[in-house]
Amino acid sequence: FLLSLKLEKKAKGKLQKQICQVVLDHFEKQYTAELGDAWSSVRDVLTSPWCWQHAVLLNRFSQSPGLESSLAEQGYHPAFPAALPYLPAAFRCYTRTAPGRFPAQKHQPGRLKEYYLLNAASLLPVLALEVKDGEDVLDLCAAPGGKSVAILQCACPGHFHCNEYDDLRSRWLEQTIESFIPDPIINLITVSKLDGRQIGDLQPEFYDKVLVDAPCSNDRSWLFSADPQQAVLRLMQRKELSSLQFQLLRSAVQALRPGGSLVYSTCTLSRAENSDVINLMLSSCRNVMPVDISGLARGVSQEFTFLSGMQQHELLVLPEKGRAWGPMYVAKLKKVSSS
Repeated sequence: FLLSLKLEKKAKGKLQKQICQVVLDHFEKQYTAELGDAWSSVRDVLTSPWCWQHAVLLNRFSQSPGLESSLAEQGYHPAFPAALPYLPAAFRCYTRTAPGRFPAQKHQPGRLKEYYLLNAASLLPVLALEVKDGEDVLDLCAAPGGKSVAILQCACPGHFHCNEYDDLRSRWLEQTIESFIPDPIINLITVSKLDGRQIGDLQPEFYDKVLVDAPCSNDRSWLFSADPQQAVLRLMQRKELSSLQFQLLRSAVQALRPGGSLVYSTCTLSRAENSDVINLMLSSCRNVMPVDISGLARGVSQEFTFLSGMQQHELLVLPEKGRAWGPMYVAKLKKVSSS
């Protein structure tokens, strides 16, 4: 026991040293102003990776007979209640309150993985999107591919377009899809490396559903930037992110058919990259309206902590001890007519 305590202290010390002070100071100032009292408990979780949790999303295309009982033995339980507005039967995800990680599976060519490890909050955009069989779907910023895989656990799209502009991340996306999705379904998937801001012009009114999981200031990973100079550069470039996010969102609206809907998500707490981007879209685009997702938020309130005072078309998951999911911002919009 003493040895494990020593090791834990050593691990804590090691992780503590890696926190990037420049980023923490920046967040401290911004999030104290934006989140008020909620920030101190969120900060405690974000700066303590030993209390982070991982969910296990099962792959419906690769059943493993003993997997669910093995998860149950280790204290995992189904994460999402059946009472949700949208929860396909094949969508199975397990979580537990204890931190730590279920063992990851290595990529083996020709062999499908049985599960995907992820932050459970990153499944909320997928559940909010409500993809149905036969719909044409675009995942605009798809790498590393967890949300694309999750969409395919929910339904079988007519056509599924996964796009990732960055070359390295695009290869990662391809490998993820290859690891989880079998041949007949892979034929329905197109992976492209287009600039997401141009897809709306290239494929206007082509999709029923679009997911914009936008590039953002990733609060969890930025806090552990190993290189302080890179951290300073990131914080300087942070101001430009909301402009990119708005352009991606506008492109997504163009790519939607009238009547189609989109979900916008980020893994940051930053208001400038979340509510402000959505509000700008709603005020500058007449053919878009907000969609109420408060039913989803209510349905998962046992598992997630949300920032109060949000509008009905958006939610923000706040990490807290024992429910260390997020940060994750989700907003849903619908296109009501042609541009």
